[in-house]
Amino acid sequence: MQQQIVTILGATGSIGSSTLDVIGRHPERYRVFALSAATQIDKLLAACETHRPLHAVVLDEPSAERLKKGLIARGLSTEVSYGPQALVQISTANEVTTVMAAIVGAAGMSATLAAAQAGKRVLLANKETLVLAGQLFMDAAARSGSVLLPIDSEHNAIFQSLPPFYRENPYAYTLADAGIEKILLTASGGPFRTRELDTFSQITAAEAVKHPNWSMGRKISVDSASMMNKGLEVIEARWLFNAPAEQIEVVVHPQSVVHSMVQYRDGSVMAQLGSPDMRTPIAYGLAYPERIAAGVKALDLFSVGRLDFSAPDFARFPCLNLAYEALKTGGAAPAVLNAANEIAVAAFLESTILFTQIPHVIESTLSQLAQRPAGNIEELLDVDAQSRCVAQEVVLQMGRAC
Repeated sequence: MQQQIVTILGATGSIGSSTLDVIGRHPERYRVFALSAATQIDKLLAACETHRPLHAVVLDEPSAERLKKGLIARGLSTEVSYGPQALVQISTANEVTTVMAAIVGAAGMSATLAAAQAGKRVLLANKETLVLAGQLFMDAAARSGSVLLPIDSEHNAIFQSLPPFYRENPYAYTLADAGIEKILLTASGGPFRTRELDTFSQITAAEAVKHPNWSMGRKISVDSASMMNKGLEVIEARWLFNAPAEQIEVVVHPQSVVHSMVQYRDGSVMAQLGSPDMRTPIAYGLAYPERIAAGVKALDLFSVGRLDFSAPDFARFPCLNLAYEALKTGGAAPAVLNAANEIAVAAFLESTILFTQIPHVIESTLSQLAQRPAGNIEELLDVDAQSRCVAQEVVLQMGRAC
């Protein structure tokens, strides 16, 4: 068995930490080549001490200096660098076989795209890469022969529920060729699934980050509360599985036990079930097509007791509808949607705008920029930057109005 050499982009986040946990259970199969983090230096130092990577990358020079001092104090020889180009370097190094792309937001896109262009096995946990540059990314993976494995629990479940010939080469076929009628993307509904609509303007950041089933970062937790997270996943699913928007249906499933499903024309529905623990899809991606122990407790259906399903309420979750509309518009619209959402969520977490104003920031930004050109990575990055400026101005205007 050849040992996989792994780079983890976003090693101090929840996905990165879970990846290190799985890797630590199988030292004979995996070796850590490089770890990256933004500014969580203490957590990165602890990971370096445990896994002894050759390289570590951080956001900026002050963080790099702090990390170097900590490594020296611990007698570690990990080489430290910083900045976007350093992320690309640890993602494309000749020794690396596998890249876990787990940086939240657009910051991880360039390195993830570079890994695909270099033919690496890419474990994709960064939504924004496909939301901003889905066609470019899938084309790059096809040209290089990169193996792309989705790590989001929902996309991983769909991947497992597809016929092998289709999941490994979806652009050689259509859903109809595989006998598929619909992809069913499950959503927990977040913490506000049953909350009274007339109280949404009173939602606090502390309430929004308390997901009922999953342990996630603050930004992703807010996205789950608004269901923008699911909207971004709809866009991802379009590119991952060569599926048009009208064949991707969101199903609210509060128990988060059925992670997603595929509906076939013969009436069958294939589903993947499991405990809500990200180590399961991470282990599947690391070992595919094998399966390895992930440290996850087996699902006990008797304790679950019941499984509920319902349609999403678009009045309650307008961000989900905005994502569908951006996908149908195409071009730059998904990139604008994503950038505006990042700005709006950050403003909400800083108590600058209300929870109910998040979709208004996104809609206003889309109305101004959705038709911009987006034919290459440079244009997409330009749209992303412009969208952030426009969204920030919308936020400032809302703040003054409040």
